[in-house]
Amino acid sequence: MLIFYLIPFVDVVRRSFSRTMGGFSGLDNYGQVLSNSAFRLAAGNTLRFIAVCLPLLLALSLGISVLLYRLVWGSQLLKSAYLLPLAIPAASVVLLWKLVFHEQGLLNAFLSFLHLNGADWMNTHAAFGVLVFTYIWKNLGYDIILWTAGLASIPESIYEAARVDGAGEWTCFWRITLPNLRPAAFTIVVLSVLNSFKVFREAYLVAGSYPQESIYLLQHVFNNWFQDLSVDKMSAGSVLLALVILVFVLLLQRSWDREDLS
Repeated sequence: MLIFYLIPFVDVVRRSFSRTMGGFSGLDNYGQVLSNSAFRLAAGNTLRFIAVCLPLLLALSLGISVLLYRLVWGSQLLKSAYLLPLAIPAASVVLLWKLVFHEQGLLNAFLSFLHLNGADWMNTHAAFGVLVFTYIWKNLGYDIILWTAGLASIPESIYEAARVDGAGEWTCFWRITLPNLRPAAFTIVVLSVLNSFKVFREAYLVAGSYPQESIYLLQHVFNNWFQDLSVDKMSAGSVLLALVILVFVLLLQRSWDREDLS
């Protein structure tokens, strides 16, 4: 941890206050980053992506995991099917999206067959929807397994006692399942947010360094700064991103602890 994570991060913090060619720059690097239009666009797109994907992923994965947990026949086969996307390399996923969504893709060929106007979907605002679908499809099985592990930790005797008192499935879900899933929910939310940054691989391989503006993410900015050897701006942007993630996790932890005390 020290060699591969902590010491390199401390060095990044140091470089964020220095010029690329050496010398102390104070907060100049942070000012350049925050005033950079590409950085602001990428930060807005990344926040919008997380705001759209996180609720969808959590709701879908929780609903499916509850259904699978109650399903006796075929549940293992379905769990394996949901985990299959995790085993598919990112390059193969990109090849599939190119085959379907690009100008000469299957979807546009089908639209042309119907005498409808097709377009290169990855060069339109539809690219954002494709990226959202990719993220949910790729991470759905992972979150299902995590929710299922949380469900397995809830004693069945609590449900039996509730049913004896006349509680239905919906009441059991709201009064028993959700409160007992709170410890697992914190971990799943944090991991889902961190995994949302990994979708850059697909966006980069499909559309390159400068994709359609709706899918221009923070990682695109960092990648382009790295190619330009703008180590000062890249370090400052990385520190800002780390601070935002840290504040998010701390606020989430504080809200969890507060509700536990209440």
